[in-house]
Amino acid sequence: MTDTPTLRRGSLGTADIAFFVVSAAAPLTVMAGVAPLALLIGGIGAPAGYLAAGITLAVFAVGFTTMSRHVRNAGGFYAYITQGLGRPAGFGAALLALLGYLGMNIGVFGLLGSATSDTVEALTGHRIPWLLPALIGLAVIWYGGFRSIDFGAKLLGVLLLAETGILVLLAAAVLLKGGAHGLSLHSFAPGNVLTDGMPGVLAMAFAAFTGFESTVIYRREARDPDRTVPRATYLAVAFLGLFYAFVVWTVIQAYGDTEVVAAAAQDPGGLFFTAIDQYVGGWAADLMHVLIVTSILASLLAFHNATSRYGLALAEEGLLPRALGRIHPRHRSPYVSGLAQSLLTLLVVGVFAAAGADPYTQLLLWVNTPGMLALVALQLLAAVAVPCWFRRRPGHGEGALRTVAAPALAAVLLTGALWLVVDHIDLLTGASDTVNRVLILIVPAVFAVGVLYALRTRARRPGVYAAFGAEPAEAVGADVAAAEADAGAPAAATPGR
Repeated sequence: MTDTPTLRRGSLGTADIAFFVVSAAAPLTVMAGVAPLALLIGGIGAPAGYLAAGITLAVFAVGFTTMSRHVRNAGGFYAYITQGLGRPAGFGAALLALLGYLGMNIGVFGLLGSATSDTVEALTGHRIPWLLPALIGLAVIWYGGFRSIDFGAKLLGVLLLAETGILVLLAAAVLLKGGAHGLSLHSFAPGNVLTDGMPGVLAMAFAAFTGFESTVIYRREARDPDRTVPRATYLAVAFLGLFYAFVVWTVIQAYGDTEVVAAAAQDPGGLFFTAIDQYVGGWAADLMHVLIVTSILASLLAFHNATSRYGLALAEEGLLPRALGRIHPRHRSPYVSGLAQSLLTLLVVGVFAAAGADPYTQLLLWVNTPGMLALVALQLLAAVAVPCWFRRRPGHGEGALRTVAAPALAAVLLTGALWLVVDHIDLLTGASDTVNRVLILIVPAVFAVGVLYALRTRARRPGVYAAFGAEPAEAVGADVAAAEADAGAPAAATPGR
């Protein structure tokens, strides 16, 4: 009898997982596409906003990664929330995770279509319909997800090095030439940081880190996950926070402290392209146009892989159809979950295209925004879940700084972050108040549906409910063996009611 295929264990190291996370954030796209708006809103103090967001998420990562050493379930946030806050909250978190990852993935195909059209027009003078590159990209991403995780990690490594390399080239050229009027650190002066526009910058900065928490989703495919997953999480957060702040600061130097905001106002979409054209050359500006497209493709592949693994985990839990839990016998990929995701994307993109919607202002922003809000809400719930989980396990052996103080501080900071994003949602969407209210209300509505579904499952499928979010059998066995070997150490517990 042939064994049931499983995900390819031991395939991913720290750098591989970090590539997935950083690629999902799409650094080049965030910098060239969003950072000019941050400069318009927050002035030259914008780099500090990215640092502040990075510090907040680093604090969150302390408790999150500490818990990851004890919770072996590969379901990501929903598993942590289930074990810390109970199954009803876990069901709600599971649906929020689906909303978050699907929203972040599907909406970006609108960006891929519009950015590719812009790139073709910039290089050739001719414009192509946005739907064509979006559909080609959909086929490419499906194939990338269908192949083994090793293939995806290698591909993302190449694409990520290319997109970060062009930004490093720009930064190095600016530094070597001393900027427009000499280099300064005025961006980090309190008077330039503590401005009325900084809350808006922070809202955009937190959105720029979306997807960093997906490290735990790859636990089953990681080498030595108790070490690899935390290291990849810290590496991704540190890199993104420092890199974003550094690149935005160098672009400020390229134009000068007093001129950069006016330049961003005059041509926000061209701010980075003009800078690299001036400091490096026209060929580099053309290359940056191309790498914007590959940056978006890398982000899509990273989110596609993460979403497919969420679908796999929820199918194994019984929350989604069991067919989504099938794994390809050769590539060891969750290929049915990936195919279902691609077909849903095709449907949504097709509906927006048939309705004549704008690929950027409507498909991207309207679909991405609830996804981003859902992921920030999940981070907040996970921060609350960490001390609750450790409090019920007094023999865990971890210090109070990691299990109580850091998660509590993270919960406070993430509450502020979520409020900033909601309060400044118009900066992210450019939509009417009515549309913004709908986009915001989708998130609590989906969570509420998950909680109600949990209650229904408890009544009608008690076996599925009881097993939801629990530790996998092999992990429980390992914990029991460790507990027997270490007298007095408690074995892993099941999630609460």
